Parts: sequence; C-alpha cells; structure tokens
Amino acid sequence: MNCLKIKASVLGLILFSACSTSHKGSQITKFGAVDMEGYVNLYNGKDMDNWDVMCRNFNRELAKKVFTAGENGEMHVFKDFPDEGTTNAGKSLTHCMFFTKEKYSKYSFKFEYKWGTKTYNNFNQFQYDAGLYYHVFDVAIWPQGIEYQVRYNHVENRNHTGDIWNSGAKFDWVADEKVSDPKMKTYLSLKDGGVVQEHRGGEHRAHKNAPFHALDGQWNQCEVIVMGDKYAIHKLNGVVVNVITNLSLSEGVIGLQSETAEVFYRNIKIKEFKEDIPMEQFLNKSKK
Repeated sequence: MNCLKIKASVLGLILFSACSTSHKGSQITKFGAVDMEGYVNLYNGKDMDNWDVMCRNFNRELAKKVFTAGENGEMHVFKDFPDEGTTNAGKSLTHCMFFTKEKYSKYSFKFEYKWGTKTYNNFNQFQYDAGLYYHVFDVAIWPQGIEYQVRYNHVENRNHTGDIWNSGAKFDWVADEKVSDPKMKTYLSLKDGGVVQEHRGGEHRAHKNAPFHALDGQWNQCEVIVMGDKYAIHKLNGVVVNVITNLSLSEGVIGLQSETAEVFYRNIKIKEFKEDIPMEQFLNKSKK
C-alpha cells in the first residue's frame, strides 16, 4: 500500500478525533451549544419557549408579563410593572414560577441573580424573596420538592440565599448544636462539629460563610449540585453553604420563582452527569 496514503489517512483520523473530542462547544443540543465546561444554557434570552410558566391564580397572561427578556440575554422579572408596588400587604398575587419541561436527576445547575428596586406585596421581611426548586414532583404554586432559597432580609440585614426550604422531601442535614432553636440552626459540616438533625419541613439555614451582594446591583453566582437521591450541595459565589444527603427524592423538574421583588436572572444553565460522582470532589473545589 502507498505509504503516503497511509500517512494521509492517519493524519485525517487524528484531526477528526481532535475536532470531535476537544471542543465541547461544538456539541449541539435542542437548547443550543454545549459550552467548554459542558453546560447548556436553558434560557434563550428572548422568550419562555423552553419553560412551563404559571402563576398562583393560573393567569398565563400575567406569567408572560412577569417573566420578560432584559438586556444582554438576561431575564428581567417585573420589568413592565409599575415602579411602586403594594408592599407589606400579606398578599401573593405575583407569585409565579417557570419550570423545565424535562425531569433531571444528576446534574450541576448554575444561575446568577441580582435584586432590582421594585417590591410587591407579601410581608415586610420577605420583600426580597425568590428561589430555585429542584426534584419537584408536584408542579404548582407552591410546588412539592426542595428549594434553594434566594432571599435577603433587609430588616435584619441577613442573607438567606442558599437556605433550604423543604416541601415534601426527607433528607439528612447537619447543623451547629450551639443554637437551641431548630429553626435558627445553620448548616455545619460533620468535620467541623455539625450534628445530624431531626427531620422537619421548612427552613434549613445556610452557613453564613459566603460573600454576597444584597442591594448593591451586583450579581451573585449560585450553584446546586444534585446527585439523584445521594446528596445535594448548595453553593453561593463559589462557597459551599448547605449540604443534604440521603434524599427521599431522586429526580424531578427544576423551577425558578418570582415572588416579592424585582430580580434579574442570567446564565441559567445545566450540566448533566451520567454516573454518580463522589461528593468530596465538589466540596474540595469550594472556595475557602
């Protein structure tokens, strides 16, 4: 056989392999291209075609008005609402969500958010309140599943982003035993002295070790790493702030909220995993 033909064939095979394996961004899904880190952007920056949207009163026209495109591909919640809303009214007319159309089990889900200036309804301490639900098994307002809270309490100047709100799930959670009130306890890892807590619903507070942006107009980076029913890790600006293990749920749709304040979302993306990945791999990557 001609040696030149052999060399040409080998060279062509090498070039093909390099192009097909080294550049993840060349892979195309129904949501778009996969980036260099293996993530797919779930929001197209224009409309809600990739999502199921709903509000508490099932008003689809209101949902379309709540979730609108902002600048530079971001989502602007309450963009077309008046600058002055009804605050501290104890009502929930603008409680809405947008859900993925597919269920997910093992993945890293990332998004960024920042608060705007408009506030609407609800109670004073909850004026800046939103969140991400995962492993949702009952799509409603509000859904059954596990929530990564996105919240800032401007009354107490306390950040609650990364808190867990449990709605219908069971899991193991460890916290600081120095606080007696279960609702006031914060996440503390076992190696740092955390103790396994009794199961309960509602709020499970995140550790306060992460930097955050409250009302300064700057973006916060959020990540939820979920491994089926094995564990879930909450990160805020690169820092692990909450962890749960032995979940009673293994999959579900994912949803983001609008509740009581103007908020901007961007870089809403997901990377799925085919196999279980040890939790330590993600904990070790956390910023110190």
